[in-house]
Amino acid sequence: MQKPTYEELAELVVSQAARIIEQDARIADLERRLGMNPKNSSTPPSSEGLAKPSPKSLRKPSGRKPGGQQGRQGRTLRQVADPDEIVRHEPSCCHGCGDTLAAAPETGFTRRQVFDLPQIHIRVVEHRMVTRQCGCGAVTIADAPRAVNAPVQYGPRILAVIVYLYMGQYLSKNRTAKAMAELFDTPVSEGTVGSATARAANDLSAFGITVADRIAAADLAHFDETGFRAAGKLHWLHSASTTMFTWITCHSRRGKIGMDAARVLPRFTGTAVHDAWAPYDRYPQITHALCNAHVQRELVAVTEYHNDNPTASGIESWCWAQQVINSLLTLKDLADGSIGPVAPETLAHHRQAIVHAAHIGVTESPQGKVGDKHRALARRLIHRIEDYLRFATDPIVPWDNNAAEREIRMPKLRQKVSGGMRTLTGAEHFAALRSYIATTGKHGIATIDALTRLTTGNPWIPEMT
Repeated sequence: MQKPTYEELAELVVSQAARIIEQDARIADLERRLGMNPKNSSTPPSSEGLAKPSPKSLRKPSGRKPGGQQGRQGRTLRQVADPDEIVRHEPSCCHGCGDTLAAAPETGFTRRQVFDLPQIHIRVVEHRMVTRQCGCGAVTIADAPRAVNAPVQYGPRILAVIVYLYMGQYLSKNRTAKAMAELFDTPVSEGTVGSATARAANDLSAFGITVADRIAAADLAHFDETGFRAAGKLHWLHSASTTMFTWITCHSRRGKIGMDAARVLPRFTGTAVHDAWAPYDRYPQITHALCNAHVQRELVAVTEYHNDNPTASGIESWCWAQQVINSLLTLKDLADGSIGPVAPETLAHHRQAIVHAAHIGVTESPQGKVGDKHRALARRLIHRIEDYLRFATDPIVPWDNNAAEREIRMPKLRQKVSGGMRTLTGAEHFAALRSYIATTGKHGIATIDALTRLTTGNPWIPEMT
């Protein structure tokens, strides 16, 4: 066997070195993905499983003691002045001498109250439409009430409970039907659960139009989107919300087509709080306010990579991302502690610190996929600095987009508990009812009361301004 020449060995060393560099980059990228969690990325908390790390927050201690604060309105069970039933318990004999107390004067009593449910049973109301025959020979039957249109049917309250369990507490159709049968001792089929939900959702067309109009006319609104399984495929829930209104829609597309279908962003001219998802930039008429909680998670991932790879950068003891985090959190504290915008000179100082650090991130980030992500983040901070700092210049703009994330957290919880929806129509019904429940809750209306109005055929609709 002929020995390799010097040139062949040199070429082999060069190719192996290139391969090692490529493998190192791949290993670093895989390690980065393994280290992703809700604190340094947009992965949901449910993905952590039993490997959930110890809590670690970038927030500064508030100095307050844990638990309810002074002045908080408590919800402790308290006695009522007018109980539904009073049961008297008489002492049988004197604890002193043992004599009978039947004729002894009453000197007082001690009150103890038990809060419980009465025995639950279905109340059946029979409507009899009386028929009478006139002297002229004509036979006339009385009209049935508007909502009574079948020989046997469920009433609005039990239908509201069905929708509440299925769409408000995220039970499956089977578990909803089983719960109704066990709680109220009445048979309910999965088909009844589906038809009750469909009728309720179909009665929300006027509600949806009004809420979408109100959000589109708002000065500030939150927007977000999340994946949702429907009809065996990945669909997207699009959320638009304000402090008083929530509108969620389901679409097969995540980008502008799905956003347009929600009928809010194409007409919206206020300040839109969102993450850095590119399709939002295709609405030139809106003012952008980017979520700092999102970018903070990305910056945390950079600092963690820097700490785990001290030689990956030319600067070992300092990380550009940490400077950005410090400035953003300092500005947040200043904005939270004032009723107006942050002082211009203070804002200018931190803006300059952020941009300077981001420029270092562009030039000092390592090579490979990880470094490419870090450079993209740094460039975005430079180009969108005003959108990230909007909260420091406009008092109505929040620091983060947590309000929108709260809106889509419930759909994600529903998917975790009972899976996705079997049909796209079912997903659309879920989105409409979730919008109704969230919006009525923001207006102080109890969910079961709002659903009872809906199943009665009189859904709550916000007044037009």
